[in-house]
Order: sequence, then C-alpha cells, then structure tokens
Amino acid sequence: MKRPILACILAACCAGAAADCPPYVKHTPGGDYTSAEDRDGLAVVEKFHFSRAVETLAQGLTGSLGADISYTLEHFPNHHRALASMAKLGLRLKSAQPVGARYTVSCYFERAIAFAPHDVTARMVFGNYLLATGQDAAALEQLDAASRLAPDQATIQYNLGLMYVKKKEYEKASAHAQKAYALGFPLPGLKNKLKAAGKWREPPPAPPAVTVDVEAAATAPAEPAMPPVEKPSGE
Repeated sequence: MKRPILACILAACCAGAAADCPPYVKHTPGGDYTSAEDRDGLAVVEKFHFSRAVETLAQGLTGSLGADISYTLEHFPNHHRALASMAKLGLRLKSAQPVGARYTVSCYFERAIAFAPHDVTARMVFGNYLLATGQDAAALEQLDAASRLAPDQATIQYNLGLMYVKKKEYEKASAHAQKAYALGFPLPGLKNKLKAAGKWREPPPAPPAVTVDVEAAATAPAEPAMPPVEKPSGE
C-alpha cells in the first residue's frame, strides 16, 4: 500500500506546483549535458555542487542536498546523474519538491526533456521515477518515446517488455522481449515472467552462416561464355 499513498502525495504536491515550472533558458556555463560544445564549465559546477557525496545523497556541499542538485540542474538541465539523484532524493524524503530544490522533481525532468527532447537517457530516468511513484501510464509514455528515439537500445526494449507484462499485454511484451534479447540484453527476468505466464516463445534459430572459400573461388576456372542464340532462318 506504500506506493499508492506515495503517488497520491506526490500527485497532490505536483498539482499545486505545476504552474511554477518555467522552461530552462540556456546560459553560461550550461546547456545540453550530451553536447561537447555545451560542457564548458561542467567541471566547475560539479566540483562545487555535484561531488560524489552529493550524488550519493550523503551530504551537501554548499547547503542542502536539494539545493546543490538543483543548482546543477539549473545549469545543465539534462544532467543524467543529477536527475537520477534528484529523483532518489524525492523518493527518499517522500516529497515532490525536496528541501532546497527550486522546483519539483517532475519539473526538473520536464525542463530537461523540453530543452533536449532527443535525450533518451533523461526519458529513461524519468520513466523509472514515474514507475517508482505509481504513475505507470506516464512512465510507459516516456519509455515509448525513448524507444522511438533509440529503437536498438536493449535496455529500453527490456523495460518496455516488463511494462507490458505488468499490463498483461503479452503480445507486445513478447515483441519487446525478443528484440531486447536479440540486442544482447543479459538479464533473464523478462523471459522468466513470460514463461510463467505461458507466453514465452523461443526465437527461431539463426540461419547458418554462408561461408565462401575465397582461395577456391579465385582459382576456379571461369564458366564458358554462353554461345550466341542463332535466329531461325527465314526471319
């Protein structure tokens, strides 16, 4: 019963704070965390506001944990590790807006995705946070968007498979599972869940590889040329 209660608390807080989520405005230092051109100043921001102690939620550097992580995200809105730490802090405190944070946890993700809609990792971290707070439909929306952006990323396919198993949409779950494992995902959890539901199908065996003896092909006599076709007389 803990997750529904937590989801209600967070939803109520977010509803009140939804209007107070202005878009990120790029400034220096700052910008797209995934862009090498925008990462000037990142080392300084991390040195003074996002140390290992902050990332692991051990202690803040300049004040509260929420304030230091917030500062980092106000400069680099899609800073993947800072987003994950903000989400963990919110979950730990059971608060939609941790102490010291300028905005709600969801707002930081919304700002990140609005600024960098191509960022697959930001969407995946947001999806995990939404799942942890019981917002399954919203989590599925983020994972679907991530899948469209990076269809060949095994982790996304695996997580989507787990989501569809939970919804008992086994055909979709199986399709994502087959793709995840074809891409090399190592964990058997999704496969085991589908097996337990009687919905797992072993993928067809891969076709045998065609081997060519290059040396033999190089020394093989050439086939004789086809003789010209003679037309019947009288034409």
